[in-house]
Amino acid sequence: MLRVTGPSSTRINVGDGLLRDETVRTGLDSATRLVMADSTNLSLGPNASLKLDRTVFDDEHHYREVAVRMTSGAFRFVTGQSDKAAYKITTPLATIGVRGTTLDILSQRGQTIVNLQEGAASVCTTSFDCIQLTRPGDTAIITAGGAGGRSTIKKSNTPPWTFAATCSAAAGLCSKTQYADATPAIVDDGSDPTGMLCGR
Repeated sequence: MLRVTGPSSTRINVGDGLLRDETVRTGLDSATRLVMADSTNLSLGPNASLKLDRTVFDDEHHYREVAVRMTSGAFRFVTGQSDKAAYKITTPLATIGVRGTTLDILSQRGQTIVNLQEGAASVCTTSFDCIQLTRPGDTAIITAGGAGGRSTIKKSNTPPWTFAATCSAAAGLCSKTQYADATPAIVDDGSDPTGMLCGR
């Protein structure tokens, strides 16, 4: 897994802290899990990229706001201890609001798929067409419009994709019983630690 800063990148090791505004990327043969300070778990499949856009703490274990941009790849997002309204997830085609949720998200060129595993979520296109996911298996499929047209969104109860294959390929990546309670060291250097890496 790499930490991308401008034109350069550095390797991230298990236990390393991640900071707000950092982009992280997995390789073709890797998968990882980020555990945030409120025990939100964010698993990334191979060749995935995300950016921690914004974090505002209420205290050391709860966020007032946390925004994650999933640029490309496959993800599993499991909410932690913060108020569910604090979470905002975006892809190039969608904005996702969560309510006590486990979500599988696939962000790829021209399409985003959001599959509800547990809880509930609201999925909207960038033009604010929205679908509510309320039952496990509910899936929103957002497809980019051609030649500057509006994206379309549809709901399905037969998901065309889930994160399950990635989970089975990387032991422990999605186990709900093994999520860590991460408390990154707070260093008084002006940085904004948001979580740490648990994975490979």
